[in-house]
Order: sequence, then C-alpha cells, then structure tokens
Amino acid sequence: MVHIAKAKVRPRKVTATVPCRRELVAMLGCWAATGDILSTDPNRCQMVAETLFQCMRTAPVTGKPHKPAINYHLSKLNRPTK
Repeated sequence: MVHIAKAKVRPRKVTATVPCRRELVAMLGCWAATGDILSTDPNRCQMVAETLFQCMRTAPVTGKPHKPAINYHLSKLNRPTK
C-alpha cells in the first residue's frame, strides 16, 4: 500500500432533507399511472392528493428565507451615469 503524507479528503456533501418526499412521489406516480392530473376521481388520486396537502400544511420550513431583490434593483436605478 502507498502512503501519502499530505492527502486531503473532502467531506461528503450533506444531503438536504425534503419534506413530504414520499407523498410527492406517490402523487406523481398516481398521476403517471392513472392520468387523473386534476385529482378529482375519488377512486384514483384524490386520497393521495389529500395526503400530500396535509403533509405540506404541517411540514417544517427548511433552507434560507427568500431575500427580495427589489432593493438591489432600486440601487441600480439610483446610480449616477457616467
């Protein structure tokens, strides 16, 4: 075996947790299998859609909050031209 004195190893990337992943996959699978894209037929995708809806209502918010870009654009408007 070869010994390398100063080998650098990058840590694994942290995978983001996706809330309601199972419910969303079930919804897309139901749409693909039945073609009930509006989820109106009670025998097909209506229950899956309701489960996804309830999950999204209670899922915790992850990630950074969205920063509005209006201040950036307003600062561009107020710059003097050369």
